[in-house]
Amino acid sequence: MTRRDILTAVPVAFTADGGLDLDGSREILEYVAASGNEGAFVLGTTGEFPALSFEERGALTKLSLEVLSPAMRVVVHVGAPSLYEVLRLIEQARSLGAKEIAVITPYYLPSTDEALLDFFTAVSVASDGLDVYVYVYRKRTGNFVSVELMATLAGLPHIVGAKVSEEPLELIAEYRAAVPESFLLYTGADRELAAAAGSGAQGVVSGISSVLPKPFRALAAAADSGDADALAAAQADVDVVVSAIAGDMGRMKAAYSALGINGGTTRMAIQAPDAEAIAEIERVVSQYR
Repeated sequence: MTRRDILTAVPVAFTADGGLDLDGSREILEYVAASGNEGAFVLGTTGEFPALSFEERGALTKLSLEVLSPAMRVVVHVGAPSLYEVLRLIEQARSLGAKEIAVITPYYLPSTDEALLDFFTAVSVASDGLDVYVYVYRKRTGNFVSVELMATLAGLPHIVGAKVSEEPLELIAEYRAAVPESFLLYTGADRELAAAAGSGAQGVVSGISSVLPKPFRALAAAADSGDADALAAAQADVDVVVSAIAGDMGRMKAAYSALGINGGTTRMAIQAPDAEAIAEIERVVSQYR
């Protein structure tokens, strides 16, 4: 059977003044744990990781593993601009019991393929006992992993896959052709859960499924069934949900509020949804919860 994993990208709850809200974050995690999804991707872009301190990332890693591990795989993102910080975060995640980690490319300053190879080689050396996913997000980091570089990284010890955000499925297919069959590829495009398999991906890392998982579970089931009409209907439902939530953490928090979950607010400078957007979010939550 074609593999269509759904890894939920999990938001973090913050108080009105921007403080970390661990109680609210626990509510989010408990909701995600009951989703039926195959895994969770924590402390990534949806988790606003650039705004978290080292200590906060440790507290959230511990909480995430405690709440989620019995129910699903947990991939802990440990990316940072510097190798120094990444190595500290790798050791922190390992000490807290993580088994799978993701590392975004260094960001802000531009890197060459040679520099990125040196960076991920050091990550590999430091990751004994861990499965590592390369996190490619050119639009946010300014740095890209070429097909040739991905093929090289796939040969390093402990590097077992990649998460690729805001890139076309054609790139996924090019990566697929260059890496071993066992190398796992995940797209960050929520709505492409069904289509991604045709390009060689094993699933999606989906922030929107953190608030409304059922349409995504239905889409995966419809794709597996081979029923074209069911697939079209399930895809239409996912498209509605994606349009309403839009991968936006402010909108996710509004959806949690509609679900009766204390999702708190955002810490980064994210525009809160207006009244019209909130009304649409509440409508979609009522229909697809």
